[in-house]
Amino acid sequence: MSERTFKTRLNRFDSDLWGHHFMVPMDVSAYFIKGKHKRLICKINGVLEFQCALMPDGGDRYFVNLNKTRCKKLKAEIGDELSVSLKPDASKYGLPMPEEFKAVLDSDSEGDRLFHALTPGKQRNLLYIAGQPKSSEIRIRKSLIMVEHLKQHHGKIDFKQLNEDFKMGRDPGV
Repeated sequence: MSERTFKTRLNRFDSDLWGHHFMVPMDVSAYFIKGKHKRLICKINGVLEFQCALMPDGGDRYFVNLNKTRCKKLKAEIGDELSVSLKPDASKYGLPMPEEFKAVLDSDSEGDRLFHALTPGKQRNLLYIAGQPKSSEIRIRKSLIMVEHLKQHHGKIDFKQLNEDFKMGRDPGV
């Protein structure tokens, strides 16, 4: 599968769930969906590259979400034209594996087993959480808390409890 490029506009859904996004032309989304590639590498305006997913709009169209940080980096506002290129994401997880999280998994075989037993989407949730903090120390602490959470909850994620664990800055088993 090869790269596809197109022009589109930055939009915003009138929803609490979804915010900034751009629509993907039907021929482009059909090309990737037919090839069973919903996870993609997106490059916008030649400056911002990130891993993403084709998201269905509830009809027959697909879109890609853009968070506020990415919109800010692009200096893009609603209605601005975007030059987009999409290509299949061949990475193992669909998001980068933070080195701190990898080190925690490498040092804890049960945690590693439980993480890899999760669905790909839940793995990406944890990778996203682990990769957000700017400080390596905080990434390590969050990684430790997430692995302990998996162990305490028998490989399940209770996001409400996990957030409490982060707030308390403690291991879930304490």
